[in-house]
Amino acid sequence: MSSTESPSVPAASSALPRVAPVRVGEGERLRSVALPGVTLSIRSRRPAHEDLPPALYVHGLGGSSQNWSALMAELDGVVHSEAVDLPGFGDSPPPDDGDYSVTGHARAVIRYLDAAGRGPVHLFGNSLGGAVTTRVAAVRPDLVRTLTLVSPALPELRIQRTAAPTALLGVPGVAALFNRLTKGWTAEQRVRGVLGLCYGDPGRVSPEAFQHAVEELERRLQLPYFWDAMARSARGIVNAYTLGGQHGLWRQAERVLAPSLLIYGGRDQLVGFRMAPRAARAFRDSRLLSLPDAGHVAMMEYPDVVATAFRELLADAGEPARSADAAVPGEGS
Repeated sequence: MSSTESPSVPAASSALPRVAPVRVGEGERLRSVALPGVTLSIRSRRPAHEDLPPALYVHGLGGSSQNWSALMAELDGVVHSEAVDLPGFGDSPPPDDGDYSVTGHARAVIRYLDAAGRGPVHLFGNSLGGAVTTRVAAVRPDLVRTLTLVSPALPELRIQRTAAPTALLGVPGVAALFNRLTKGWTAEQRVRGVLGLCYGDPGRVSPEAFQHAVEELERRLQLPYFWDAMARSARGIVNAYTLGGQHGLWRQAERVLAPSLLIYGGRDQLVGFRMAPRAARAFRDSRLLSLPDAGHVAMMEYPDVVATAFRELLADAGEPARSADAAVPGEGS
């Protein structure tokens, strides 16, 4: 494994077009890690203590490691946080083999954890990332200490009507058609649409956060592989929903040994809130947190609540959760 790091301008593949740099929040770092068949961008926070246990966060479809920034800051002093940009998302270039399946994304996460030697980690996943981390926890239990899933994209027999357009992105040609039909849309219009779909209350998004989201989308739209990564990853979710037997996601959820925290939002328009009880039954050692006012990205909407629930998971699992107040002088983030 090789990596390059910059506190302000992240490394990028020389094959990529020149675009604006990815935003790096206060206390964060970005580095690019070259692995066999894939290069991953890793966002991290400097640990408050040398002995903090490691955590890795995996975003959802169309997201990036930035989706976890607020929660990572909340967990300073509790875990040593790193968040990955899945291949083709954020600042990570496409995978060499073009594999955007749930298994392909899980393989990339496993390759990073194996190469970094950070396992077992406290593993977090949202939406697509929830499906990916469920697979990781099932097939490589040695890499996972606890599993926290926020609105995981696990198979539903009847998807919500509001989730149908996202699923349709996986149909060949639909993403390109959508891109042509919405060519006149501004980045602001696109971001408002995404926030309306993902947030229980879009009004919780500050003007500053909205502007950051617009800038990030403008950057991504310049990447020639943006729509391909979206379409192929959406297709990967749909395909994962159809798998049966030991490769089915619900069967793999039953194989997860790690203590698990399941978080569902009552206003989620992409993952049905009604799936929460089934998830609680499937994961053998699970705790369920229902947030009636949250949408699809509770870790962005209510990071303090999610952080508190994670600390409680650690306590229930018998793991000490140190407070940021106990930080060693000079080692704060």
